[in-house]
Amino acid sequence: MAIIGGLGPDTSSFMAESVHVYKIPQLTYGSFAQEDFQITELFPLYYMVPKEEHQYIGLIQLLLHFGWTWIGLFASENKEERFLQKLQPLLSQNGVCLAFTQNIPQHLHLEDLSELLDSVSIISDKLMDQKSNVFLVHGESMSIAWLISVMFLRGSENKESALFRKVWILMNSIDFILLGNQRSWDVHFFHGALSFTVHTRDIQGFKEYLQAIQLSTHKDEFLQEVWEQLFDCSFSNTELFSTITETCTGEENLENIPGPLFEFQMTGQSYSIYNAVHAVAHSLHEAVRSKSQPREIQRVEFPNLQPWQRVKVGKMNPHIPNVKELIIDEGVIVWHPAFNQVLPISLCNEHCSPGYWKKGLEGKQFCCYDCVLCPEGKVSNQKDMDDCFQCSEDHYPNKEKKGCILKLLVFLTFEETLGIGLSSAALCFFLLTSWVLGTFIKHRDTPIVKANNRSLTYTLLVSLLLCFLSSLLFLSQPGKVTCLLRQPTFGITFSVAISSVLAKTITVVVAFMATKPGSQMRKWVGKKLAFSIVLFCSLFQVCICTIWLFSFPPFPELDMHSELQEMILQCNEGSTFFFYCVLGYMGILAIASFIVAFFARKLPGSFNEAKFITFSMLAFCSVWISFFPAYLSTKGKAMVAVEVFSILSSSTALLGCIFLPKCYIIVFRPELNHREQLIKRM
Repeated sequence: MAIIGGLGPDTSSFMAESVHVYKIPQLTYGSFAQEDFQITELFPLYYMVPKEEHQYIGLIQLLLHFGWTWIGLFASENKEERFLQKLQPLLSQNGVCLAFTQNIPQHLHLEDLSELLDSVSIISDKLMDQKSNVFLVHGESMSIAWLISVMFLRGSENKESALFRKVWILMNSIDFILLGNQRSWDVHFFHGALSFTVHTRDIQGFKEYLQAIQLSTHKDEFLQEVWEQLFDCSFSNTELFSTITETCTGEENLENIPGPLFEFQMTGQSYSIYNAVHAVAHSLHEAVRSKSQPREIQRVEFPNLQPWQRVKVGKMNPHIPNVKELIIDEGVIVWHPAFNQVLPISLCNEHCSPGYWKKGLEGKQFCCYDCVLCPEGKVSNQKDMDDCFQCSEDHYPNKEKKGCILKLLVFLTFEETLGIGLSSAALCFFLLTSWVLGTFIKHRDTPIVKANNRSLTYTLLVSLLLCFLSSLLFLSQPGKVTCLLRQPTFGITFSVAISSVLAKTITVVVAFMATKPGSQMRKWVGKKLAFSIVLFCSLFQVCICTIWLFSFPPFPELDMHSELQEMILQCNEGSTFFFYCVLGYMGILAIASFIVAFFARKLPGSFNEAKFITFSMLAFCSVWISFFPAYLSTKGKAMVAVEVFSILSSSTALLGCIFLPKCYIIVFRPELNHREQLIKRM
């Protein structure tokens, strides 16, 4: 003996507790949590369908596939709690929220109109939810009949209402059924519903068997009750609490019944019963056959039942590794006409576009949020991002804050306007200095050139030439070599130039003091003192630069943060201390030259350059004093431009103040370039 049934877990559990004492096997075709039963050898309960949990996985993947994150739940009052215990964690883990949960009574009492109207009033607001366009139904098959009654009463007034723009998802334990009195009702609001069911296939001869059934040839009380339900009629000996007046003849044809009332194709539950019958038959056959053969372990091979499917529009196979479990063919799904064949949307609020992030609302579920624009410097490049993120250092956000754009690599070059202006100025002053040097060499034997040590003059002019050229290193692309050379080259050449100026000034003072009778300064008069000053002062700067290069050498680097849309290729000085030591030492030499020249400016003598040197040192110091605040308040290319401008302007000050007056006399007033004329001018 074997028992096949039942559909629900309550029926199966009650039966199992009763029949397992007699070791009667039970085969159940219902879908429910199998771990609710402790299956042992003493508790022979067999399942004809896979575990119910597979449906949950398929449901989650279905919701994620279509992007439905805000759904409503209708569940039978005796199944809601267990169903939510299983489903709620999965929903939360996958970002899906329940807009509401609503109990469905197990039984529908149409004769109690007041109770029906009360139930309709309770769930009417849930059905009209404007945001939740997807409803999940879990429970008994009668739950569908109950919902149909509620929706018919609620939605028959206005077929354009939001009630009809819904997608219904039915779990496997529910069949879409209609009661006899509902056969003429318009149930098109369920159009496009999706349901989970077990695998089924056409059984040869099944449809013909159904077509041949007539109540007149099958005297069966169960079939008679089914007949009354299907055809909404009654037999004379049947007492019904209804208003049915039509009498059943027994000759009615099942083919005339609408599909929701009676299906000619085998449903998933019927197919499970069909397989259960065959399983029992095979078992009995093997048991009988084993009695006539030597006893040995027999293994019965049953048909390999396919895993869960969604019939006609997709399938699910959770047992194949590394394969997407749920496969959906969207092309065969026909949504309710109210959606105009546009994919239904079921969200608490609209998606947050790229450039925005989801900000949770206090007191509401995580599926409800505000879309907030990304803050400055951050982007979001996908929909519904939980937070914005910063671009990498070499990128910056675009205007819409939807993505990152590669920063431009920039540095001060000869090609841009500022670089062209500075380089042109450097070349012009270089040529001017070359012309002055050539003029002095050409007129080297004239008194105005011979005065104040002709060699110092040449040294000063050559150092100025190198100063103008050193500025071009700052306009080249920063690299290892240029970064190593530009600051030391600039520091050393300027130190030579200022040392030459200092030597010229000291030469004037020593020459005047040597003219006094009995002065001991006469032995210092000559080229030896001047070149000693230049050599000593320059070597000290060389030592500073050498220590700098060997300890903390400058190197090229990318400044990612100074400018939003640019990467600045620049030279890192390596050590700020040594950089300011170089500038500070130049400042000391310049101040010393200024002080000596200032006190020597009124000394008598036809060839006294102290006045010109005083003014040139005043201009030189003014340039470099203003350099520091300007340099520290700028960044990037502007810093380089400030330093180049300071180099050019200070070098020009030395050239113009010291040499241009002499060139004017040499070139335009040659008659004054004689010893007698110069003495007379004094």
